[in-house]
Amino acid sequence: MSQQPSITLIAGPTASGKSALALKLARETGAVILNADSQQLYADLRVLTARPSQEDEAQAEHRLYGVADAADAWSAGRWSRAAMAEIERLGADGRPLVLVGGTGLYFTSLTRGLADIPDVPLEVREAVERDYETQGETAFRARLAEADPDAAAAIERGDRQRLIRAMSVLTASGRPLSAWRAQTRPLLAPEAWRGMVMEPDRVALYDACDRRVDRMMTDGALAEVETLLARGLDPSLPAMKAVGVRELADFLEGRCSREQATDALKQATRNYAKRQLTWFRNQTPQWRRASGVA
Repeated sequence: MSQQPSITLIAGPTASGKSALALKLARETGAVILNADSQQLYADLRVLTARPSQEDEAQAEHRLYGVADAADAWSAGRWSRAAMAEIERLGADGRPLVLVGGTGLYFTSLTRGLADIPDVPLEVREAVERDYETQGETAFRARLAEADPDAAAAIERGDRQRLIRAMSVLTASGRPLSAWRAQTRPLLAPEAWRGMVMEPDRVALYDACDRRVDRMMTDGALAEVETLLARGLDPSLPAMKAVGVRELADFLEGRCSREQATDALKQATRNYAKRQLTWFRNQTPQWRRASGVA
């Protein structure tokens, strides 16, 4: 294995100033910036996910931004494999890395490990989805609980996607999802990285969320969502569940006014930021904190 580069992990909620800090560090050190945000993977959602601007990208090398099509569902496992491939290449060149984003599971995959769950063939997932629609959640969940009680118990009511995922893995591999997850290892050596969490004052963070939404609406978020909706993609795809897609779709499809859609998007963004704050506070208590929000 090639030597791992010096790695700085910058995590935190949306609109907290993570990307600005990453860019500052990259300019100072010559580091490459690597995306660790599940929504910023998608090429279709540049405005809505507040991906780095072209001007920012010109100041430092950015990788794993806008690399996925909205029709393609990326999992944490797939991202971690792509991220480790980049880390290996950077290590071979001796280049430092700043990894930045708001998806907690991505950081977990690197620092604690994820199970090496095999990919599920499309035909298997489609068959499982048909079973779910035919049987309904209660019966489907009962079937899953017989074979994988731990996975079934951990999935909240109404979480169709995770139920189908657990059953699909079981069907494709013959092994329960919980058994796969029991075998984990960190992908990064503990001494290879340092972690920082942006943890702003909540009032300041919510104000930053609102201002970000106003900029999105000015910069073309509605047109972006309209183009995405025109593709007729499966609404269960991760890109279709990005914060803002549903809220702006309600306006585009005549269910609310533009002002109502904007207010709904602001509320959804604040809610998302609050969940991220809670997750990082609980899951990364030893990481250094910074106040964030310029």
